[in-house]
Amino acid sequence: MGISLPQEAGVLILSLIAPFLLCGMNNVPAVQEPAVILVMGAVVLLSVFLVVYLTMRHKKDVDPLFYVFAELSFTCMVGLTNALEQDGYIKGFMGFYLKKGEPYLTTSYAIMMCYWDGIVHFTLQLLMVRRLSQGTSFRSHGLFWAGSSIANQIVFIPGIVIGKYGSSILPAFWRNIPFLVLPIYCAVALLCRPREMPVIPADEVAAQQKKSVLTRPVDLLLSLMLLGGMAFTVLRAFVVLDCRLDMCFTFIYQYEPYLKDNVAFPKVMMLTFLFYGLPLMGACVYGLNTPGNGWMLDWTLLFAGAMTQAQWCHIGASLHSHTPFTYRIPSDAWRMVMGLNVVYMAVPLLLALRCALLPAYFMPVVPKGQADKEKKRK
Repeated sequence: MGISLPQEAGVLILSLIAPFLLCGMNNVPAVQEPAVILVMGAVVLLSVFLVVYLTMRHKKDVDPLFYVFAELSFTCMVGLTNALEQDGYIKGFMGFYLKKGEPYLTTSYAIMMCYWDGIVHFTLQLLMVRRLSQGTSFRSHGLFWAGSSIANQIVFIPGIVIGKYGSSILPAFWRNIPFLVLPIYCAVALLCRPREMPVIPADEVAAQQKKSVLTRPVDLLLSLMLLGGMAFTVLRAFVVLDCRLDMCFTFIYQYEPYLKDNVAFPKVMMLTFLFYGLPLMGACVYGLNTPGNGWMLDWTLLFAGAMTQAQWCHIGASLHSHTPFTYRIPSDAWRMVMGLNVVYMAVPLLLALRCALLPAYFMPVVPKGQADKEKKRK
């Protein structure tokens, strides 16, 4: 970020100030009132932006996304500090904020979310800052990160409002809104940029697109797994909606009692899967069976990021010590429940990997005769 430092090193150093700032605020009573916490948070974030802007002002054509990644890297360190304090690794940093700012950050879901922010999002943001500084493409990394970040907040914010903390929301709650808006802005910006594509001969594209799904075992397997994921999505949505079927009753009490936790995060997550994940899974099945759907190359990355983040938080929260024992996965069903959830998380990742490694099937359909003309030229 400075003249003698790589930009990612500057962002890292700036982000590492966050725990020291929290420690200082935790020992100053004057800044521990709810309204003051919100104002101080806004002042700190504005100060971070100004520091980054002033250190980059000598450079021409700075990508606006650089400022987003630098700003959010700072907040990722705040999240990681909270997760480490909640699990007892450190202390003396977050006490004031949890009492007068965002008490729901003590929940198991929020702790797992903070770990994901502080490790995965932070690493991706530093990687994208590095690629920006080198002038290389970061579009694929950015789409995965955007999907993950949007999923992060699209569950977290409604879960706070409709859960047990909804009746005592404090001003600091509103700081979460920019963390939803910024990733959406980044996703739109990245989708509007040209997609990096390998050069594939037209005859090879045509050959791939002529193949039936029955002759493409990987695509067939992914299609079947997506269909299974759709069924699993519907089942868990019915469960959180208090469906009276015996199957739902058995599932909630014998397999995933965490779905009934009154913090509401699991309920919001299952409904998000139903209304957004389910249609996208269906669209991906269509995309795997119909050639020329170029949108698959982008949307599978967004989908993989969203599902991986959501399932990480769900699996971790259902096992975490901050979750009441009655809501944790029963020991006799542990292997099956974990297996289902890990597979449910892995399928979007495998789908995104398949699309990235072998994109020919999803490229624009080759017009009749074009492949033959190319062969003749050769």
